[in-house]
Amino acid sequence: MSEAGEFVDERLRYEGDEYRAEDVRDALGLDSYGASVGAVRGTIRDAGNRYRGLGHDEITALASELWSVPVFERRLAAIVLLQSRVRMLGHNDLTRLEGFLREASVDALFSPLVDDVVRPLVDGLDGAARTRASAVLARWADADDPRLRAAAERLSA
Repeated sequence: MSEAGEFVDERLRYEGDEYRAEDVRDALGLDSYGASVGAVRGTIRDAGNRYRGLGHDEITALASELWSVPVFERRLAAIVLLQSRVRMLGHNDLTRLEGFLREASVDALFSPLVDDVVRPLVDGLDGAARTRASAVLARWADADDPRLRAAAERLSA
């Protein structure tokens, strides 16, 4: 695990509460550390301050690293990280986000991923990049995966 990934994971575990974790597990069916949404946001803010100068590749790698373990707070932290750096993202990142969408088994992850990461990413594109992104969204609209179809529908509204 990267130094930044270890920092985020350790902070989320520290901020966790077993009672909250149990509630999240029962409600969402995902493993949980029991950290609050505010703690997740604060952890990503602190990571940004501690690891200044992370570029596009480091940000997307960290998001993938956090997402790779099916723990609610880690996946939410990946989304918050991408939200905070959405201007760094480009149409090529839609492939990574497609994987996240396929694995976003709960609305608490799916909605912010679509509304706060994919939508502003696509809305910020123009020219050839926008055309390529539109082709990806058209493919999602015809996908077998219901999450991708739902994302495409939500983005076209």
